[in-house]
Amino acid sequence: MTEPEEQQVDDVEPSADGDAHGADDAASEKQTGAGESRAAGRAAAAARAQMQASWVDQQIRVAMARGEFDDLPGAGRPIEGLGGDHDPDWWLKKLIERERVAVLPASLQLRKDDAELDARLDTLGSPAEARAAIEDFNERVIRARYGVPEGPPLITMPRDVESTLAGWYERRAARVAARAVAGEVATTRSRRRRWWRRRRSD
Repeated sequence: MTEPEEQQVDDVEPSADGDAHGADDAASEKQTGAGESRAAGRAAAAARAQMQASWVDQQIRVAMARGEFDDLPGAGRPIEGLGGDHDPDWWLKKLIERERVAVLPASLQLRKDDAELDARLDTLGSPAEARAAIEDFNERVIRARYGVPEGPPLITMPRDVESTLAGWYERRAARVAARAVAGEVATTRSRRRRWWRRRRSD
């Protein structure tokens, strides 16, 4: 009898390239899934924003139909200060005006004083008075910086005395020149009126 031949099966070793391709496919599928998830999240967020905007628009239309926007303060008038120069301390001035604040925290008071310092200096008649006012302002700023904090943070800095005083000189010279020009114009007009009267009387 012939013994059945044993079939030998060669062991097949796993291919390194196959493992690599499998890992790449898994990573690609994972990235695709993450991308689809992000896209779905963005679409859902956009839909919610659209629904919220539609709801807000609907509430505004309902309120307008009820007349809740009629006779509002300032209706039909231009917005105050819209076309003027930007004032970084506008909110502080509005706060003082609206709330009728009599005593401000040091940080806010110094900001207000800094904004009004040049105009205050222009009311003084001598360089000595202007210099004293600038130095007094600087001393108050320094005291507030080294003192116990009060109110909002202090952002006001001391003024440079010489440059601030130079600005005072320039503005004073400009005012003197403007007054001189105005005086010349007034004198010329007066002379013309006198000449016209004499001509009519002749």
